[in-house]
Amino acid sequence: MDMPRDMQADHQASETDAALLARYAAGDPAAARALTARLVPRAVGYAARLLGDGAEAEDVTQEAMLRLWRAAPGWRDGEAQVATWLYRVVTNLCTDRLRLRKRRPASALDDAPEVADGDRGAVAGMIEADRMTALQAALDALPDRQRQAVVLRHIEGFTNPEIAAVMDIGVEAVESLTARAKRALTALLAGRREELGYDDEN
Repeated sequence: MDMPRDMQADHQASETDAALLARYAAGDPAAARALTARLVPRAVGYAARLLGDGAEAEDVTQEAMLRLWRAAPGWRDGEAQVATWLYRVVTNLCTDRLRLRKRRPASALDDAPEVADGDRGAVAGMIEADRMTALQAALDALPDRQRQAVVLRHIEGFTNPEIAAVMDIGVEAVESLTARAKRALTALLAGRREELGYDDEN
């Protein structure tokens, strides 16, 4: 007897990524949908922070998910966290694209992130858009490894050991990269508080 749809959703929400991946490998399309909904939005956001380009971020994430689906039949639970594995693939794909970009400089990006209208006033929306643009520009100015580490730590919320697993480096190296990145971001954004609308805040 099939489980009701709402009970299926609750069950999928409580399953580990590895369990969902195993179910996908066994031919369960619902498990693939659940794992995609769980992993893809954050992976796209992470890739967008590294690349500064939403369309490229979606392409990279799609490629990473295709690799995950291909790896599913041979996946052994306990060897690696699914999310950690996926972020490592996304990181490597982004690094490859950034290297290509440096060899073939692209024109200036025109697709700054749009700000949802919501209930905020136009001025508040413009200030928020400026803040996000300034943050992305500062992130873009960081060396690739520093950008990866600081985005994983302070935007994605990964722990240092998790970042070490994603970046395939030691925890001390992660701490060094994030510390240097934070100092660089502070310097890059220094003197822009008033311009970015922070002067009216406590």
